[in-house]
Amino acid sequence: MGRTAEAGDELGSRLVTARLARELMRLWFLFTRTYWPYTKWFGSAFRALPDSQPLSDALEAALAADDHRGREAALVAAYELAARRHNDLGLTVKVDPATRAFYGRPYRVLMADRFVDACLAKVDDPRLRRLPLVGSVDQVADSTDLLDDGRLSRRLAPLYQA
Repeated sequence: MGRTAEAGDELGSRLVTARLARELMRLWFLFTRTYWPYTKWFGSAFRALPDSQPLSDALEAALAADDHRGREAALVAAYELAARRHNDLGLTVKVDPATRAFYGRPYRVLMADRFVDACLAKVDDPRLRRLPLVGSVDQVADSTDLLDDGRLSRRLAPLYQA
């Protein structure tokens, strides 16, 4: 998000912020073991999730910010809320929830690969460990037409083969 703003792409910065907000919201659905609905009901369903208000506030601040610094500050708060929630669930070893500079650049990020690694360390089935990390079909595609048609979504099966 910061790099797009630095490049003078204000619209791109806002779009990246919105995409990151959506992914954090989807993560919160996963944390609560709740399936997220399609876009029209996504925000309403998110607000109904347990303990979603602080994350909602941070994401709304990010989306309302007038510049990339304000967006980044609000996203940092959101990242750290999600990281602490991950730790609170006790699914993995605790991971430091603090954000970091992105490889020495002036952008604060979570470096979420640390959380991925902690999750993968809990997977002991060799068959599962060989699968690519692409997520479920609705994490790969956002098309209602695709997601509502099992025949079409099954055509994505090669994505899930080791």
